[in-house]
Amino acid sequence: GLFVWHLKNTGVRRIPCHHVPMFCAGGDRLITFQYFNFLKRMYVTQYNKDLSQRAKPKSDSIASPFSELQQLDQEKRVLHKIRPISPVQQPLSETLSQSESRERESAVEAEDLVTPVKAECRDDRQWKEMKLQLEDLPGILARLSKIKLTALVVSTASAGFAMAPVPFDLTCFLLASLGTGLASCAANSINQFFEVPFDSNMNRTKNRPLVRGQISPLLAVCFAASCGVPGIALLTLGVNPLTGALGAFNIFLYTCCYTPMKRMSIANTWVGAVVGAIPPVMGWTAATGSLDAGALLLGGILYSWQFPHFNALSWGLREDYSRGGYCMMSVTHPALCRRVALRHCLALIGLSTVAPVLDITTWTFPIISLPINLYISYLGFRFYRDADRSSSRKLFFCSLWHLPMLLLVMFSCKKSFLEKEDKGDLLSGSHGRAMEMRLP
Repeated sequence: GLFVWHLKNTGVRRIPCHHVPMFCAGGDRLITFQYFNFLKRMYVTQYNKDLSQRAKPKSDSIASPFSELQQLDQEKRVLHKIRPISPVQQPLSETLSQSESRERESAVEAEDLVTPVKAECRDDRQWKEMKLQLEDLPGILARLSKIKLTALVVSTASAGFAMAPVPFDLTCFLLASLGTGLASCAANSINQFFEVPFDSNMNRTKNRPLVRGQISPLLAVCFAASCGVPGIALLTLGVNPLTGALGAFNIFLYTCCYTPMKRMSIANTWVGAVVGAIPPVMGWTAATGSLDAGALLLGGILYSWQFPHFNALSWGLREDYSRGGYCMMSVTHPALCRRVALRHCLALIGLSTVAPVLDITTWTFPIISLPINLYISYLGFRFYRDADRSSSRKLFFCSLWHLPMLLLVMFSCKKSFLEKEDKGDLLSGSHGRAMEMRLP
């Protein structure tokens, strides 16, 4: 049933509350929830004083941090006021006083030097506007065009021109070399323009001109255009259209295929090898005007040489390529990297043997070139077996002198144009005699 609280004046102390029916409430008024709270507070304060919380006594006063700092200051002052013990001998005290004075002077000088050093450090950390000096421009453009790589490209194109079985034409040779060099500068500049955010993460490429902000991207693109357009025009108009087409195709292959593929697939190494194999073919076509078997052989030698050269180089730069986000064989497929390098070292022996078969060199060329080809093959096998930085470094440095020596031996064993002319005359003469013998 329903109950209410009914208070009695005589029974408040004795009994705090009585349960009575609601209809017996005094004054026929309902007692609300506020009366319950009021009675509860009265009961707790009057009859249950022990339930009230007692304040805890204050603990001992804790030393303030200011007193600790004062104590530290006093200790420091005491330490600073320590006096040196005066020695017995007078000369020794004089030397000590001199040494102390020197130390004080050096300390003062050091304090004076601290502020400019800190100021210099702060200045170095702040952004600075790079100002281009005209005397620095040739060196910057040389690094933008990768002048060493361009020199290697021009030398291989010159080797292809020299190996062609035609009389040597100096004007054509100079035009072909200049056009090939300009095309290489354009391709390298565009390559650096595309790879600025990735080159900045690699130790090997973080000092390139575009990464350091030594020149603007607009100036780099203008320089590439000023090299590429005249270079292709020289090759097309001054040499022959076939050589110009090969030069334009090589720029496209290097900038639009090889450069983006470096972050997509390991097939970029094979595409890059094709790019490096085209310059000697351009030299051959500049001299002959045709794409013969000799041009393909020279291109094949350069194609195979690049795998031990680049794979050995990339093996020591795996950390850099990983930071730069490049997909290289040495990073993702290390076993394949070593296997491909050894395979193409052995291919150089086979290609050198094919040269006299195609009537490009004499049979002395495969014999003379066999020792250097065997040596690079041995280093390729060491690289395949050991898979360490030492073997990769030896293979890389061997490839630097192997290619020029191989091309020099090939040029020295080249069949002369007069021998081929005499052989052609003999063949034509024997053919004419046979025709005469057939006639009645």
